[in-house]
Amino acid sequence: MTTAIASFLATVLVYALANRLYRRRRILLLSPLIVTPASLALLLLATRTDFAAYNAGAHWLSDMLQPATVALAVPLARHFGLVKKHAAEIAAGVLSGSAAAVGSTLWLAKAMKLDPQLVNSLIPHSSTTPIAMNISQAIGGIPAVTAVAVMITGIFGSLIGPGVIRLLRIRSDVARGVLLGTSAHGAGTSKAFELSSVSGTVSSIAMILAAVVTLFIAPWLLTYFES
Repeated sequence: MTTAIASFLATVLVYALANRLYRRRRILLLSPLIVTPASLALLLLATRTDFAAYNAGAHWLSDMLQPATVALAVPLARHFGLVKKHAAEIAAGVLSGSAAAVGSTLWLAKAMKLDPQLVNSLIPHSSTTPIAMNISQAIGGIPAVTAVAVMITGIFGSLIGPGVIRLLRIRSDVARGVLLGTSAHGAGTSKAFELSSVSGTVSSIAMILAAVVTLFIAPWLLTYFES
């Protein structure tokens, strides 16, 4: 068996086991989003497998992200009437959430006197990975650092999001979707679909809108903070 095929099978197996464990014990630290990458990292270290060799097979799973994103159009078509009815609320929620994400990141980074290039890398952390990396490169950041920040944001947001929803007693599926999609992009959307089909659909829309909003407001807010 080649390393590429072994990497692919190992990733699928580890995720399946992690997901099964999480379904039995709903503990945040046992989330597949944490257990899977941690387990795979330990496996690569134990077997002394180079990441490039591992990714030769694992990238097949990453490539499925694009058709999976397109597949979000199916629930969107199913709930189009509801989404259209709440279009203004969704847009307002995403705009304010994205502005808060970029603004708070800039403020904290400046307060901590971080390196400007690192600051630029962290700004688009609430966008989906492909768009976030493009934004980072355009404003002088480091795309690789941005990718890590996006991953951490997604995992953290999907873990604490349900707790925030319970704490604030948010019962609206639309509001839940906006919250998770805007703050935790893909990982949040996956969690939103666990809550309901409507929440997942709204979250997928919020995720896309948040990326577009960040693309436009990030350079503007960066110029404002530097002035």
